[in-house]
Amino acid sequence: MAHAQGFVVCTVILLRRPDHAWPLLLAANRDERLDRAWDPPAAHWPQHPNVTGGRDRSGGGTWMALDTTTGVVAAVLNRPGSLGPAPGKRSRGVLPLLALAHRTAADAARHLETALPAGEWRPFNMVVADSRMAFFLRGLGHGRPQALALHTGITMVTSHDPNDLTHPRIRRHLPRFTAAPPPDPDHPDGWRDWEALLADDGFDPAVGIAETLRVPPRGGFGTVSSSLVALGADGTLHWRFAAGPPGEAPFERVALKGRAREFNREF
Repeated sequence: MAHAQGFVVCTVILLRRPDHAWPLLLAANRDERLDRAWDPPAAHWPQHPNVTGGRDRSGGGTWMALDTTTGVVAAVLNRPGSLGPAPGKRSRGVLPLLALAHRTAADAARHLETALPAGEWRPFNMVVADSRMAFFLRGLGHGRPQALALHTGITMVTSHDPNDLTHPRIRRHLPRFTAAPPPDPDHPDGWRDWEALLADDGFDPAVGIAETLRVPPRGGFGTVSSSLVALGADGTLHWRFAAGPPGEAPFERVALKGRAREFNREF
């Protein structure tokens, strides 16, 4: 388990462009135990009828979800050394659902920073975003979470803080995402470059597997799914999901329901 904690960290990449038709683009690879059962993104929670997300069958929560009415998306990640559940602690999978109880990302960050008892969960990182703003929340297992507004451009989050170049994965891949052409959700192959980056399982042997973005199966862990999300300035929502490691499993459109206008092309 300790060995697995060294590289199973999950990754979220955001591109913020406030004045663009697609002001928020998000990509995420989920790294997890291979035997941990989950369901692909859908409206799994009757008490949250407008929320679409992947469901973890163990805890009943989610690693990432989107409210199709408000256009707020939230994703949760582990902090270093905090993989898996712990006695007396709540599942971190509930945290995105708590964030999506708010109508804007700013409201969610403000409320969670001032009211969430972080000690009820193991340490976590969380990203909360909409088409207007994006935030990183750091929960350290005590007190209240700390919220940080994310700047325009590319931000990469793992188990470390945003764009922390001491993490090998960020050090290797942040320059690649920064240099890559931005995705264009209006075209069939508009995510091609980001898809290729998410599927990259290469690493420098001198650095180790912590550098790779798509973690190959090792010790019962690995990358189990991948997501590409676009939030339009006009309320358009677009989610493509790979129900397996990117590069092996195809990205397919997630059916979204709600008052927000869905991106409805068949690609």
